Amino acid sequence: MRHNKKKGLKLGTDAAHTRAMKKSLAKALIENDRIKTTETRAKALRSYVEPIITWAKKGDLHSRRLAIAKLGDKNLVAELFDKAAQGMWADRNGGYTRIMKLGPRKGDNAPMVIIEIVTEPVVKKAPKAAPAKKAAAPKKVEKAEEAPAEESVEAAETVEAASEEQAAE
Repeated sequence: MRHNKKKGLKLGTDAAHTRAMKKSLAKALIENDRIKTTETRAKALRSYVEPIITWAKKGDLHSRRLAIAKLGDKNLVAELFDKAAQGMWADRNGGYTRIMKLGPRKGDNAPMVIIEIVTEPVVKKAPKAAPAKKAAAPKKVEKAEEAPAEESVEAAETVEAASEEQAAE
């Protein structure tokens, strides 16, 4: 049974060591804004650090106390909350960290990455303009002689509209 077991990656150690490792990596990441580590540790660290940054964005006393309990360093938490108060992540809803792959480590071929805290503002994409609906296709005319005449009238109208737009400019 899984009574009182934490979810997440075990990282090849017992629970206490995994918890201490995540805490240490989180402190280093917040102090330096980027660290180099293995891919598995970085992915585990991401889920550990992002809630702390969300608490920093909130900025209330309860969030500060939760962050101090998780990191164990009042000065580091104060620095993090100051960054958040300056609006560093104000327009960002999650995704505060970025993982960039470096390649395998020379000694044991472990995949290495750089994990960093994202500081750039979110670039919001302009919503794509809805394509103009095409006019309903004219009903098929039973007589073959009338169809080419209608097409030529429509072509003449589009040419006139284009020439009016150019004259307006």
